[in-house]
Amino acid sequence: MHAPRLAAIASALLAAPLLFVSGSTPLVAADHLDPPSRTDPDVDKTPDFAADIADVYTFTNGNRFVVALTFAGPQAGQPASYDRDVLYKLNISNAGTRDVPEFTIRVRFGQNAKGVSGVQFEGVPGAAPVVSGPVENTITSNGVLMKAGLVEDPFRFDLLGFRATSSSGTLMFRNDRDFFLDKNDTMFVIDMPLSAVQNPGNVITVWGTTERFGGNI
Repeated sequence: MHAPRLAAIASALLAAPLLFVSGSTPLVAADHLDPPSRTDPDVDKTPDFAADIADVYTFTNGNRFVVALTFAGPQAGQPASYDRDVLYKLNISNAGTRDVPEFTIRVRFGQNAKGVSGVQFEGVPGAAPVVSGPVENTITSNGVLMKAGLVEDPFRFDLLGFRATSSSGTLMFRNDRDFFLDKNDTMFVIDMPLSAVQNPGNVITVWGTTERFGGNI
């Protein structure tokens, strides 16, 4: 099984996995299986997939600003990961200091009494202070769109070639080999007005973090 691409607000994101640009230098972010001692199944027999950030994506679309974080992947044929013991954060800086966020979006998952999974967004610029709803559904608040669910990993990369290159010192990449093909991540994505985060003249910087508060890992 491989996941459908997250519909509606995520469709454009997956077609254009572009990271932010700071000054004249493009900054890319791929964090799959890092740190290996906690998340790589080749290193850790009980990898913490739920807390493993895959990628952070952000782009503008007219007067809209879209941010997304993928995690718990890449995995083939696995369901989405909605671990209530992991806190996901998307940090946004617009004041020129890249490591000090002006906005911190907090995302958590949980289940109701019927076992239905839901997601809670807190601190989303432009939205109500706390917004929640079922996963795999678009949630709206003050014109902000939010969604969480299972997606096909949008990243394309020859991980086997990277590892062989790293160990041998000889370039061994192949452009016909995609380690992430038909593998899934869990994603949450937020589509908000650009005016909610824009600070004219300053670059917008986005980065993600996870924190585990309990569970079996």
